[in-house]
Amino acid sequence: MTPKSTSLASTLLGAAFLMATSAIGPGFLTQTTLFTVKLQASFGFVILLSILLDIGVQLNIWRIVIACGQKAPDLANALFPGLGHLLSIMIGLGGLVFNIGNIAGAGLGLNVLLGIPVEVGAVISALIALVLFVRKDALLAMDSFSKWLGVLMIALTFYVVFTAHPPLGLAFQKTINPDILDTTAIITLVGGTVGGYITFAGAHRLLDAGLKGSEALPETDRGAVTGISIASIMRILLFLAALGVVMQGLSIDPSNPPASMFQQAAGTLGYKLFGLVMWCAAITSVTGSAYTSVSFIRTLHPSFTHRTTALTLGFIILSSVIFLIAGNPVTLLVVAGAVNGMILPLSLLIMLVVVHKPALAGSYKHPILLTLIGVVVMLIMGWMAVRTLLMI
Repeated sequence: MTPKSTSLASTLLGAAFLMATSAIGPGFLTQTTLFTVKLQASFGFVILLSILLDIGVQLNIWRIVIACGQKAPDLANALFPGLGHLLSIMIGLGGLVFNIGNIAGAGLGLNVLLGIPVEVGAVISALIALVLFVRKDALLAMDSFSKWLGVLMIALTFYVVFTAHPPLGLAFQKTINPDILDTTAIITLVGGTVGGYITFAGAHRLLDAGLKGSEALPETDRGAVTGISIASIMRILLFLAALGVVMQGLSIDPSNPPASMFQQAAGTLGYKLFGLVMWCAAITSVTGSAYTSVSFIRTLHPSFTHRTTALTLGFIILSSVIFLIAGNPVTLLVVAGAVNGMILPLSLLIMLVVVHKPALAGSYKHPILLTLIGVVVMLIMGWMAVRTLLMI
């Protein structure tokens, strides 16, 4: 393998892990545990459906961004002046809400792991993220950070699945033939995996690495599918671990569902492992949320273009200050996923219109099948978003 191909493979894997670890945050852990308690083995069907929707979203948006060679807000502004700014504000606010939860989760993780106060753990974690972004090689450091901590999370959770002894046959059966279908669970999972800023994380990272144009699409497809695969593996492992606990008749504390699940599955060691998994999930989501949200925010004013580092640091600091002042209930993490799921239909609609404008897409012809999949996902998520809003 040549140095160039090695560098490309590393960039693709970094973009995939950035997208995946942006999704795998405290809300991801909390949502998966709560919905497993509620739906039990039938939650497997929700996960399966959400994975299919996720892949449809990622392939569409990653391909469109890379083929057009511009970041999403720039494309939206070119389509209709001001539309990119609206999208940036929505995604920036959604990313901020998520990042408050990420900072809280990082503090909670260190609290469990080291016994220090949650607030102190949050500040330490925020400082680590700040140091990462002030480096000259910040993007490469972020790639490595996401990859290594992502692998560690998956390995630790696999151990907890092993100790929980989930009923694999029942899980498989109900994944194909569920007893319950919960649309709120679907929109929350899709929103938490590819909603809001998350779906653009990997695509914007590839653009920053210099990949653009039709010739880069094969690598783009691999990166998109790899990112969803990584996030899906983590989701499935968490589901199986929680299902093992639930089917044994053990109770899960609603005040901190994932911590309780890890402890019930593997005792005191499991509780400590939760602390490490929570910290890994939270700190990688802090960096992913800050990087991607700022890639939108910087388009709001010309003066922001050359102040990316300052904006990123400010985003992390603001998230931390809001958490320290207001705290962060478990409910916020679930709501944030649902809100980002509601942003998804709009952002997907914008990208699908963009790609069918020759002035923006050039000679690139988006596959008809992907367009149809995108429209179907957009309609499904739009319907579910309206349904969820009516139920609030």
